[in-house]
Amino acid sequence: MFRRPTIRLPVQKQLSRHLSSRSMFQQQAKFTDQQKREAFLRGIQQANQARNKQKNKKVLTVSLYSASIVVAALALSYASVPLYRVICQRTGWGGTPITNSEKFTADKMIPVERKKRISVTFSSEVSGAVPWTFKPQQREVQVLPGETALAFYKAKNISDTDIIGMATYSVVPEKVAPYFSKIQCFCFEEQMLRAGEEVDMPVFFFIDPDFAKDPSVAKIDDIVLHYTFFKAQYNENGTLSPVDQSQEQVSVAAARI
Repeated sequence: MFRRPTIRLPVQKQLSRHLSSRSMFQQQAKFTDQQKREAFLRGIQQANQARNKQKNKKVLTVSLYSASIVVAALALSYASVPLYRVICQRTGWGGTPITNSEKFTADKMIPVERKKRISVTFSSEVSGAVPWTFKPQQREVQVLPGETALAFYKAKNISDTDIIGMATYSVVPEKVAPYFSKIQCFCFEEQMLRAGEEVDMPVFFFIDPDFAKDPSVAKIDDIVLHYTFFKAQYNENGTLSPVDQSQEQVSVAAARI
């Protein structure tokens, strides 16, 4: 039987082929490692981008939320003064007498007989920014619950310029305020006085008859109605409000005659 002779390569050629195969394997392994490294770096970069995007989104959300709070606060600051004024006038909260016209019914303005009279004392003051004199024309009046009364204050502009003033008011003790109803008053309204002008300002009021039925005020015999005049101006919304008094001292012009 014929046997094909085995052809043996020289040792040098075998070694060369072996080294060549090994070199190709190493290059492939090196290329694979480089791909893995690049993929890993791309993954880190994408994760950082996603993290930064999420962070920027949170910052934007917080900024928008903060801006909305600021806008709401500004809107509330413009509305707070008239809103607070209306609430106080309708409820008597904070010692503010009631000016709600629904309270001024005929049955409310009938004097309660056989009840003690209440002494209503008048006092006043002006802000240091207002060159006015302002004082009540009477020291006090005696009234029954349900009985109407008329009092006057006198104001004079002692400067050589026209000035707009605005008065605020309160009642002491505060628990009486829900029963102290003013039919006519000069408070919270523009009071323009020309240079040197003097005017009388009326206050028409009554104490609600329910005052006589409330045991919590049964021992109250004296009430003080107090007015304070401030220099006023119109803001950019056209609302009349007192000039900022944070750096001004309030001086008493005539606290009880």
